[in-house]
Amino acid sequence: MKYRQPTKAIITDAGFASRFLPITKSIPKAMLPLGNRPIMQLVVEECATAGIQEIIIVATPEGKSIYEDYFNNNVNRIRKLLRSQGKLDRYEPVQDVLDLPKITVIEQDSSYPYGNGSPIASARKFICDDEAFVVVYSDDVVFGSSDVKTLMKSYQQHPDAAGIIIAQEMPREVLNKYGIIQLADEQAMTLQNIVEKPKIEDAPSNLTSYGRYLLTPDVFQYLNPKETGLDGELWTVDAITKMAVDNNVYVEKTEGEWLTTGDPKNYFMAQLKYTMEYEDYGAEAKVMLQK
Repeated sequence: MKYRQPTKAIITDAGFASRFLPITKSIPKAMLPLGNRPIMQLVVEECATAGIQEIIIVATPEGKSIYEDYFNNNVNRIRKLLRSQGKLDRYEPVQDVLDLPKITVIEQDSSYPYGNGSPIASARKFICDDEAFVVVYSDDVVFGSSDVKTLMKSYQQHPDAAGIIIAQEMPREVLNKYGIIQLADEQAMTLQNIVEKPKIEDAPSNLTSYGRYLLTPDVFQYLNPKETGLDGELWTVDAITKMAVDNNVYVEKTEGEWLTTGDPKNYFMAQLKYTMEYEDYGAEAKVMLQK
């Protein structure tokens, strides 16, 4: 069955973020800032610029109201105050948030097991049966390009795809830290398997997979909360690799640079990169770091 081009994206942020405690006991990890915007806003904007019309954020019970407030609250009191002070231009970033595509925030189904596949399964009822959709992990940020645009373009070229995943080439010495892609056909760039944290000498390629996927509803046949994988968790890559046995799952290399913000060290590195490359005071930050 051929599916329509995606108009919806699922963005996941339903984990405990225990490596960021105590701050994440009060705010979701994806609400931590890069520059003056939260990570989640950058991810939503990546979807919006690619033409996504509706976004489903899957959050924790504690995070749901925070996301709803951030993306829907027009803080009219502040707008009136800024207007009276002749500083209405300062409200423009707030209006930019309000002008983003429709955003629905849901909680992950509490009956589902832990694992990055459970937020996707929790959003099943929001996905049309005849339309592909995009999945974005909120702790993966991409600089310099939009992976979602790459996925959408690739799906136009590969209408037979059951799924498309984004990959980044990594140095050989770190291949044992990531899920490494094994290709079924190097010319067609079709997926055979994703090998989780292989020994460096056993790595099937230098391509690592991360949280940018275009999937068809076929994936829900394989994303069964009752059929868990490693450590009793529900893994998205397990469903994708099972789907690749009988279907074409294509691999596209990112046109940007992927960084994870999933732990404090890598979050700090992403914060530095974003600040120096995208903020007005980036040049000053570079000078300060060189002292």
